Amino acid sequence: TLQTQKTPGPKLTVKISVSSTSFSIWVLSDKSKMMREGHDEEEMMMMLARKPAWLEGLMAETFFSSCGIHESRRKSEKNVFCLLCCLSVCPHCLTSHRSHPLLQVRRYVYHDVVRLSDLEKLIDCSYIQPYTINGAKVIFINQRPQSRAKVSSNVCFTCDRILQEPFHFCSLSCKVDYLQYQGDDLSSILYRIDESDFTFSSLRMDGHDQLGEISTMEEDTDDILVMSDQWEQGNNSNKKEKRKKKKESNYSPGMVLSLGSRRKGAPHRAPFS
Repeated sequence: TLQTQKTPGPKLTVKISVSSTSFSIWVLSDKSKMMREGHDEEEMMMMLARKPAWLEGLMAETFFSSCGIHESRRKSEKNVFCLLCCLSVCPHCLTSHRSHPLLQVRRYVYHDVVRLSDLEKLIDCSYIQPYTINGAKVIFINQRPQSRAKVSSNVCFTCDRILQEPFHFCSLSCKVDYLQYQGDDLSSILYRIDESDFTFSSLRMDGHDQLGEISTMEEDTDDILVMSDQWEQGNNSNKKEKRKKKKESNYSPGMVLSLGSRRKGAPHRAPFS
């Protein structure tokens, strides 16, 4: 027999669970019910603002370090990101990830970049300033340290780096961090991964992951005419070849010195007519 008694106070919600041996009764007030609904809504907002595993891994991963498995082999730098396993791999590890979607990461002056044409297939890159390097547009994955304070009317919303109009972010992480700070839904800028766009055969493992000159409308001396180590090595080799050619030629600097140091004889006055 179940008896109920009316009592003054907040409205109560009674839930009864019946089993074969006992009765269980939960009594929830309207206030606790509202608190629970608010908590569920907050959890839902956090889930929407949470970064997917591949994005969080791409922003946190360390690239171009030596692979622990193949460190004794040549070209063992980790410059490919597996979008399925969410980790960086070296060219020798690719056989284990051949069927996975793969994103190639490139290097510019100790900072990681991704081609805009690749990254915009995964996430909305609007308002992120692209940089033109070796004829290709790239996006920096993470923000870069700045050597001096700068004043401009248009700066990055996250790190205050000077930007060209109409861009608001200097890197992928700056945009993602800003949207998370604002509590925006990240799913609105994320795209479904089409594995056919990130196949093993689309990778360029020909040594062009080290980028050279950077070109942008931004007047920042830190980003203009800076060459990669690979370019410098090629430039040094060209200088050595030029020096070698000079030594092998028949040119004799001693002859010029002897002619240049020849003393003239005593001057003679022209005879009077």
